[in-house]
Amino acid sequence: MSLLVSEQELRQGAVQAYRDELAKERGKGALNSDPGLSARVRAITSRLIAVTGAFRADAPGWPWEVNVVRSDSINAWVMPGGKVVVYSGLIEQLRLSDDEIAAVVGHEISHALREHARERASQQITAGLVIQGGAVALGGGQGSIDLGKLVYQLTFGLPNGRVHESEADRIGVELAARAGYDPRAAVTLWQKMARSGGGSGPQWLSTHPSAETRIRDLEVYSARVMPLFEQARRAR
Repeated sequence: MSLLVSEQELRQGAVQAYRDELAKERGKGALNSDPGLSARVRAITSRLIAVTGAFRADAPGWPWEVNVVRSDSINAWVMPGGKVVVYSGLIEQLRLSDDEIAAVVGHEISHALREHARERASQQITAGLVIQGGAVALGGGQGSIDLGKLVYQLTFGLPNGRVHESEADRIGVELAARAGYDPRAAVTLWQKMARSGGGSGPQWLSTHPSAETRIRDLEVYSARVMPLFEQARRAR
């Protein structure tokens, strides 16, 4: 499909949406309120970031930001350009291991690496053009699209489709393996989510494919990348 939003434009919108979200959580005293948990998530994420070059040569040099929000929400997300948030409820309620945290964050990072938000933004803009029957400008001005607002909607309101989810699942387990985290943890994570009824969890828990199909696919792909995990583990 034709991408109507440039990577730079979407990243600019992501920066604004991310700042707004952090300001809201900071105002509630919920931003990085547990230094130990924040340090843990950042350490895991830094190892994942270090191996993103296997999929995008420029990704390790993105202006990454990683923050933890105190919330009962079972959630995590990554905005375009590497803006990461993990909610404490995801880790604490499901009692996630480091390997399982890597599975969650690796999946979300994969969406950013593959620019899934950019594709979805272009789809939304195209739909708007069809409905309105005219051109819509990006940026400021009358009739323009607020990219910060659009990124916010993509992050919190519009779930990914099946193709994007499956791709992020598969890349996510490989990222985890390359970073020295057991890729099979994606399977145990899903089993925990299935037992908890994860419909209120991250977007990738409430969309196709079904949990059973996803677990089977993750079992296959985690087995395929086990040599990468063993190699990374020996190197550490």
